[in-house]
Amino acid sequence: MRCQPNSQHQVYNWLKSKQTCLLCDEAADAALAICTGCEAELPWLGGHCQVCALPLSSHGLVCGACLKKPPSFNKVEVPWRYAFPIDSLITRFKHQAKWPLGRLLGELLSQHLQHAFDEGLSRPDLLLPVPLANKRQRQRGFNQAALLSEWLSPLLQVPLQTHWLQRVIDTPAQQQLDAATRKRNLRKAFALAPDSQVTGLHVALVDDVLTTGATAESLARLLKKAGATRVDVYCLARTPKPGD
Repeated sequence: MRCQPNSQHQVYNWLKSKQTCLLCDEAADAALAICTGCEAELPWLGGHCQVCALPLSSHGLVCGACLKKPPSFNKVEVPWRYAFPIDSLITRFKHQAKWPLGRLLGELLSQHLQHAFDEGLSRPDLLLPVPLANKRQRQRGFNQAALLSEWLSPLLQVPLQTHWLQRVIDTPAQQQLDAATRKRNLRKAFALAPDSQVTGLHVALVDDVLTTGATAESLARLLKKAGATRVDVYCLARTPKPGD
């Protein structure tokens, strides 16, 4: 198995017998390319909002924003806070095409999700990657959300549709914008493909990082308007409130 799908050239042999930790370069203790020590020191989420996964001081709470105005998505499942070294790993995967790092994060995310399913989280009928604008995908060479979905689908045994969600308007990059500007950016930015059939389905959006939730909100609203019964969000990391 290789990290780069549909390629004739091997980039990384994920099933080699002896793995090396991709974080510290020491021998890994298990099948994944991360040692026990580095895995334990990752910024695991801890207390968080039960709806949007915003980091909170205690478990089992719902944040003020979700109480005041419940979002269109039902639940965010995420293993980590967006902090070192997860932020660096995601950046290197996303902007430097370090696919082995993305594959490792996808494997760990699948373990987190499988545990959540075992604990009672409803398993979705379908995975839908958050779409990337065509221009940005040509510049980057790939859509990181689509790759994560392709790795998650067989591990979770959940079908995947990579083209049902489309980004029809190329909005400015969201990273440095506040929540209100992000929402304005995303008005009418997404559409469903003509052959998509989400009526009656529980679907899960897949992305790398959830910041303000504006993208997830826009897509969840679109999907529910089209007949989806439930929309969850699976991502690698959740950013805290500014200043936290």
